[in-house]
Amino acid sequence: MVNVLVVDDSAFMRNALTTMIMSDPEIRVIGVARDGKEAVAKVAELKPDIVTMDVEMPRMDGIEALRQIMTDNPVPVLMVSSLTTDGAKATLDAIDLGAVDFIPKNLSELSTNIVNIKNMLIEKIKGIGKKGLVLRKRTRTLPAKKPEMPKATDYSIGRKMNIVVIGTSTGGPKALQNIITNMPGAFPVPILVAQHMPPAFTGPFAERLNHLSEITVKEAEEGEIIKKGTVYIAPGRGHMRIVRKKVTETVICISEEKGDYIYKPSVDALMLSVADCYPAQMLGVILTGLGNDGEKGMKAIKDSGGRTIAESEESCVVYGMPKAVVNSGLADKIVPVDEVAGEIMNSV
Repeated sequence: MVNVLVVDDSAFMRNALTTMIMSDPEIRVIGVARDGKEAVAKVAELKPDIVTMDVEMPRMDGIEALRQIMTDNPVPVLMVSSLTTDGAKATLDAIDLGAVDFIPKNLSELSTNIVNIKNMLIEKIKGIGKKGLVLRKRTRTLPAKKPEMPKATDYSIGRKMNIVVIGTSTGGPKALQNIITNMPGAFPVPILVAQHMPPAFTGPFAERLNHLSEITVKEAEEGEIIKKGTVYIAPGRGHMRIVRKKVTETVICISEEKGDYIYKPSVDALMLSVADCYPAQMLGVILTGLGNDGEKGMKAIKDSGGRTIAESEESCVVYGMPKAVVNSGLADKIVPVDEVAGEIMNSV
């Protein structure tokens, strides 16, 4: 049984979240709080397995409450965020402080999209709550002039990869920050990233990573030519793919059609296109996340002669996407997130 504390200043949202959570027999709400001060006190008193935390509240907001909780009584916290640019920035601040993930607070969709919102909420609470808090070293908050590379294991084959593609979901923002801030500005190949995120979040997320990193990081744009030494974050509004236009020119394509993919942006859609354009020349990386998005893409990379890395269970917030890849025998290497950057550098 996963025990949840619901924190929100809106009685409507507290009731809505509680009703959705309690619809699953494996989860129960053991308490509610109306602001950050109550949340801090009830976490200490009730010892929940996971907390859903509103960002904007009176007396003490969700960011300050999170800060105190992570200092005094660390527990997995799932932020409930508005789907705006300001909401994205606040949520990314929360993730940097220790929140494990977020769910969208979209009141306009509660009546029209209640099933999808409920399923997302339950899936994340169960996945994160059962795993518990994964303690990691804090990533750097300022760009470093000389990145200190994690220890890497040499590949037995000397052939180098010409492109890197990374897929992740729940817990991904912190994992990506760990990896990308370790990349040097003169990184020799492009890096493409599909992180499950709403449209308003991917731009601020790319900007934050760009500020913290020596390598250039940007939200990908339709029709732009991919270049070495740049990380392209798939925009949340659609699926990102690449298309080879010339022998020396590959461009990004963004499609807003959902297609057969559950998540947007889809890791599979991106990886399948990379496997088509760079057979035997790409490195695929799967990080923490729910579900199995990326399994088909990693198979295509592996089948075409590329290399694959999966994050190990020990460092995952949720061992779902990497587990699917590992269980299918598609991972050449299985390493904790702190070693992923070194493995990437060693492959290019």
